[in-house]
Amino acid sequence: MAEAPATTRVDLTATAAVLLERLERIHGPLMFHQSGGCCDGSSPMCFPDGDFITSDADVLLGTLAPEGVTPIEFWMSLAQYEYWKHTHLTVDVVPGRGSGFSVEAPEGVRFLIRSRLMTEEELTAFGLL
Repeated sequence: MAEAPATTRVDLTATAAVLLERLERIHGPLMFHQSGGCCDGSSPMCFPDGDFITSDADVLLGTLAPEGVTPIEFWMSLAQYEYWKHTHLTVDVVPGRGSGFSVEAPEGVRFLIRSRLMTEEELTAFGLL
């Protein structure tokens, strides 16, 4: 069965949405940034909104809007975007602790990205074909 076209470039699992709701109660509104750097830089990092300063070197992939949570912007470094622009990303959460400064670290879990190549229809819709 063919996967339905995504209406966004980034999404999240139900498990990630539940965690984000808990994290927002602790830290206030949140944001994601994925740099593609070394160590845990290839994992999506979650920060209190505004704690990571974005610039022209970053691309806003989309806004996540889990129920009961302030909309969360998902940013990616421009260099990383050039590698991943043909993929649809899904933010998920798994047990374990990453080595970064992401706000979920004290919870004993870490965010990760699950990706798939976009369909031709999605690539066209996002202006990539």
